[in-house]
Amino acid sequence: MALPIFTRKEHTFHWGSRTYIMGVINVTPDSFSDGGKFYSTESVKRHAVSLISAGADILDIGGESTRPFAEPVTLEEELRRVIPAVREIRKISDCLISVDTVKAGVAQAALYEGADIINDISALRFDPKMADVVSSFEAMVVLMHMKGSPRDMQINPYYEDVVGEVRDFLGKRIAWTISRGIPKEKILIDPGLGFGKNFQDNLVLINCLQEFNDLGVPVMVGASRKAFLGAVTGIKAAKERDIATLGAIAVSVMKGVDMVRVHNVALTRQVVQVVDAICRESL
Repeated sequence: MALPIFTRKEHTFHWGSRTYIMGVINVTPDSFSDGGKFYSTESVKRHAVSLISAGADILDIGGESTRPFAEPVTLEEELRRVIPAVREIRKISDCLISVDTVKAGVAQAALYEGADIINDISALRFDPKMADVVSSFEAMVVLMHMKGSPRDMQINPYYEDVVGEVRDFLGKRIAWTISRGIPKEKILIDPGLGFGKNFQDNLVLINCLQEFNDLGVPVMVGASRKAFLGAVTGIKAAKERDIATLGAIAVSVMKGVDMVRVHNVALTRQVVQVVDAICRESL
């Protein structure tokens, strides 16, 4: 299915022409992979420049850890972490900025400061004001599937048909989001690897990502450094799972995903360039 071209500011996304890359910036003390590493505004600035230079199309700023069993942070604390990061990046670059949040208050403040995309792991379910905020700023939104919340999502998750259930959920959230005034061309979906899925669920979802392509919106996948990759490889330290991540990314791109969310942009870019050259008819 041909997807509409998306334009934001001077950035244009020709979905299907290549794989786009979202680089992760966690401004948290406790994220599973790089918590505390980019906690100051200066370190955020340096990391942003590094990711952009490596080939990131979008920078995704997160101020609340969504690792399994993570406790939520207050609105005030998340604002304190996220907004200075958005301001610093916007001072030095016109790159697209995404903010990973479920709070409408954080989304509104970030969009006001120049962010472009809201990456909502709850698919606009947790905060009843979120859809109106996204719509009022004419922002782009990522709708992700998650069973439960970060505090309980990995407590014995179960599906009769993980692909069918995740696909059905995302289809319904797309329809609901459009009904709230957000155009379809501004919506991406994410099947939510590692969010309320067991080891096998994650592998099945990656192997069946083509099943999401006919929902009519771009598909983003976030496999970077996640625990299921450690279960496959035996690598316990998240920061050492970049090569394992590349394997998951290669298969994801072959299955037709439009964007990958990653920590290591430089390595990812090489992989997607090669797989795109092999698999994308337009190249």
